[in-house]
Amino acid sequence: MKRWMTFVLALAVTAGILSACGGETQQPAVELDFQQFYADLEEVCGWGEGYMVEIEGELLDAYYPGLSALSAKQLLIMAPMMSAVVNEMAFVECETEEDASEAAAILQARIDYQVGDEETPGGAWYPESIAAWEKGEVIQQGTYVAMVASASYQDEIVSRLKEVLGL
Repeated sequence: MKRWMTFVLALAVTAGILSACGGETQQPAVELDFQQFYADLEEVCGWGEGYMVEIEGELLDAYYPGLSALSAKQLLIMAPMMSAVVNEMAFVECETEEDASEAAAILQARIDYQVGDEETPGGAWYPESIAAWEKGEVIQQGTYVAMVASASYQDEIVSRLKEVLGL
């Protein structure tokens, strides 16, 4: 009987240790390469070479004031070179979550500017463009932040992005 009780007690302790160790398992951190994510989108959406261009330098500062001042590990902003169709995406991986929150505010300000309000007309002049920008979305997961405003692919891009980010 003592052996049986000793065995049961040992089994219970072992099970407790194993379950405790299992509870401490950390989920792997999200690692997203925005260049590759965009290249995949380009293929899926059928955007030909040169349709979208990277926004950088003075244009970046004009469209997204303050974004270039943040410490970013990755920064990729793409928009059509010449098109009346809304299709603009911004992807940022920041060094800190604080910077990511600031980046999210800057990206939301871009959407708000394009939509405008009753007192201040926005940058998007046409009703179709305004409607597309109104559907624009800023997504943040940890230090990753993205803005998607796409008239034709909004839901698909947001869905893919949320899946990759584990949202």
